Amino acid sequence: MSNLWKTKSYERLMAEAADDEKGLKRTLSAGALIALGIGAIIGAGLFSLTGIAAAEHAGPAVTLSFVVAAIGCAFAGLCYAEFASMIPVAGSAYTYSYATMGEFMAWIIGWDLVLEYALGAATVGVSWSRYFLELLNKFGIHLPPELICSPWETLRLGDGTVIEGGIINLPAVFIVSLLSLVLIRGMRESSGINNILVILKVAVVIVFIALGWAYMNPDNHIPYIPENQGEFGKFGWSGIAMGAATVFFAFIGFDAVSTAAQETKNPQKGMPIGILGSLVICTILYVLFSHVMTGLLPYQEFANDAKPAATAFAQTPYGFLQTALIVAILAGYTSVILVMLMGQSRVFYSMSRDGLLPKFFGEVHPKFRTPWKTNIFFLFFVSLFAGFVPISDLGHMVSIGTLLAFVLVSIGVLVMRKTQPNAPRGFRTPWVPFIPIMGVLVCVGLMLSLPGESWLRLLAWMALGVLIYFVYSKKNSKLNS
Repeated sequence: MSNLWKTKSYERLMAEAADDEKGLKRTLSAGALIALGIGAIIGAGLFSLTGIAAAEHAGPAVTLSFVVAAIGCAFAGLCYAEFASMIPVAGSAYTYSYATMGEFMAWIIGWDLVLEYALGAATVGVSWSRYFLELLNKFGIHLPPELICSPWETLRLGDGTVIEGGIINLPAVFIVSLLSLVLIRGMRESSGINNILVILKVAVVIVFIALGWAYMNPDNHIPYIPENQGEFGKFGWSGIAMGAATVFFAFIGFDAVSTAAQETKNPQKGMPIGILGSLVICTILYVLFSHVMTGLLPYQEFANDAKPAATAFAQTPYGFLQTALIVAILAGYTSVILVMLMGQSRVFYSMSRDGLLPKFFGEVHPKFRTPWKTNIFFLFFVSLFAGFVPISDLGHMVSIGTLLAFVLVSIGVLVMRKTQPNAPRGFRTPWVPFIPIMGVLVCVGLMLSLPGESWLRLLAWMALGVLIYFVYSKKNSKLNS
């Protein structure tokens, strides 16, 4: 049983990082990493969660909720940055846990990351299909009802039509499959497409802020912090805190940057820039966006509104740009799916190279130098969830899986400072142990705010992972051989 806690040495990790000829191709610059981070972060959170947080919890002070959430993410982000600069190997939190807490915990976190990356891609794929249908509707194109939603969900279209269960969500399957094939072609091509998508959606966000600013009604921001209604989380300062828990998930994705460490030209410098740079840029955009949105309409108007950004923008004379807004949202969702699929394939690539998963997942394409078989596997796996599982059942599993990863990475920094105090670090997390401890406390607090069924699903998924580890992974581990 002692092998369960056996760690992979720092020297071995660095040897793997140096094995460029057989491994993944280093093509990404610091700028490309920032774009990857922005691509993963800006998506559903900005365009939907902002309205929910404002209407139900924080009012106009949803801007402060974004700041609080960003601070919470920064704690985990600083820990990710140190690890990514220190251990520039594909695999993100899985690899870091292997170096600090041993093989069993590494397996647990690697298995857990499926909830964030694979199911995250499926969740966003379902959201992508909703906006895609709205775009088609504007051009008078209507897909067969049975091909636009899963069998176990009710879908309300923009024209008021209600569909009670279909056969498959075909648009969601389409976008997941298309982006999986793009990833097989290589990171240079994938990064290029992501850069275009990021430029498009950031441009539209900036246009929303710039054009909407002049049409804000100052009265909509009074009071900026609505009085608490006698219930925790219903406005007031507790509402800002609850709003932060809601919009926290609008920041999920920056950690996916760390999965591309082995494909980065200068990971020691580039990784911290990519992780922290994308967080800073997105926080600024989020605060300005939410300030304008709540200025255009009273925050109460966003209750039960799935498209608050479009609703707010309709208050300006530029309503004709709503189609462009939908296109930008689609671009945002597309880049999120792309980065999530990339992150998942790199985690399984690393786990396979360690013997914890079959060799199938670690095979690199001879020409493109990408883990193409892993991409094909997740093309079918993620498509299955995107096509047949309702979005409501996917969302909380993504959230709790992500937060668990953040907790373990924060703990890992504390462990690594004790076990490898002299190892070269391109970036050092400041104020240790304060920053890692705060990362743990904030993320655990947010996990506790999630519903009980999320915990049950997490435990069931982890139980399956433990079974696979003892049946297959432990026996085939290269570390234990």
